[in-house]
Amino acid sequence: MSKIAIVQESPVLLDRKKTIKKAVQLIEQAVSANAKLVIFPEAFISGYPAWIWRLRPGGDRRTSEKLHSLLLNSSVDIDAGDLKPLCDIAKKKITIICGLNERDGKLSKATLYNTVVTISSEGNIVNRHRKLMPTNPERMVWGFGDGSGLKVVDTSVGRVGALMCWENYMPLARYALYSQGIEIYIAPTYDMWGGLARDNSIYCARRALLGSK
Repeated sequence: MSKIAIVQESPVLLDRKKTIKKAVQLIEQAVSANAKLVIFPEAFISGYPAWIWRLRPGGDRRTSEKLHSLLLNSSVDIDAGDLKPLCDIAKKKITIICGLNERDGKLSKATLYNTVVTISSEGNIVNRHRKLMPTNPERMVWGFGDGSGLKVVDTSVGRVGALMCWENYMPLARYALYSQGIEIYIAPTYDMWGGLARDNSIYCARRALLGSK
């Protein structure tokens, strides 16, 4: 079995460039430890918008608007090449799974998605999955994803797929991955599951399951 590195670190909150720089450094550590797969938290770039669970939609409107502006400006435009540093480091023969706030750079140019990307050890983005149904107040910051990212992809460590946080409770979403012969099931979340330590209110990896259905 290939060695898997699960990152339990905080991003540089609401700073895309510094968070990506930190991610590259963490991947370097994983490479030096002979890991072949590295998994980052949900919304690692550049932070989970935890304020949506605490601020009032009406009474805290100005604070919410300011934070959303910061979130929008620190989000990732994949088509603009924002993930190039991660693609470059992946060429050191490590597969990367990374959660991020994605900004739609083609259509609305303002819609944000809770996205997880898979980057192959050749440095290619081989899948982009947008969370299908943001959970409750998450809908104030993230748009709905679609089924185009419900894919299992061949990588140097096996057939890999990922669902974000609460969608792992969605039977048909899981079945879509099971039916494609998934071998490594990735289920990142920002919250605490299974007794794992929550890191600075941002991340806890649920698990990486090898060959489990």
